[in-house]
Amino acid sequence: MDWRDHGILLTSRRHGETAAIIEVFTEGHGRHAGVVRGGTSRKIAPILQPGAQLDVLWRARLEEHIGTFQVEPLRSRAAAAFSGRLALAGLNAVVALLAFCLPEREPHPAIYKKTEQLMDLLGQDEIWPLAYLRWELALLEDLGFGLDLQTCAVTGVTEGLIYVSPKSGRAVSAQGAGEWVEKLLALPPCMRGEGAAPDAEIVEALRTTGYFLTHRVATSLGHNPLPEARARFVDQLTRRL
Repeated sequence: MDWRDHGILLTSRRHGETAAIIEVFTEGHGRHAGVVRGGTSRKIAPILQPGAQLDVLWRARLEEHIGTFQVEPLRSRAAAAFSGRLALAGLNAVVALLAFCLPEREPHPAIYKKTEQLMDLLGQDEIWPLAYLRWELALLEDLGFGLDLQTCAVTGVTEGLIYVSPKSGRAVSAQGAGEWVEKLLALPPCMRGEGAAPDAEIVEALRTTGYFLTHRVATSLGHNPLPEARARFVDQLTRRL
């Protein structure tokens, strides 16, 4: 059996003397692994860089087999990724989270589209952090752990929302926080698509999304912690403050 799709390279590791095993996040087939024969050669190895956009042909005798990939490059993102430390850290965070969070062979077309759009912004450091934050919020939504930031979970109001409940993932107003205020997470305006979204706000927002990635997504998968690549990206962003 076989199929053809396009996707984003997540990981690549050596397999035997000349082959490589890669994981690709494809639009129609989700996160999918396969062997690339000759994947360590001078011709193919430069193609197999994290974030690369590939046309892939997967073949296997049985569906449950790991199978083999034939790959053709569609778009390299190496130049954008190596344009600066923030861009490289951002790319590594994205591919690491996808490899960590996504179930194998399960299509996630919505987050695939958003990932492709985010990757195409690599190197544009002024807009990348906010785009990345929105991507993490979309990833939580796509995995079934979306945050409800529209109304206060306690009072039902839509104004003065400055906290997120770590238990429900819902917004909480200053008035509704009450005695639980010290246990609540921050809800900076940028998480609701408001304001100028300075880096300090985005870092604060990433602490909140990081909580749900750790305590909801990772816990549901039965493994912790989150990939270190995400922490390195947040650290690079923090250094700009």
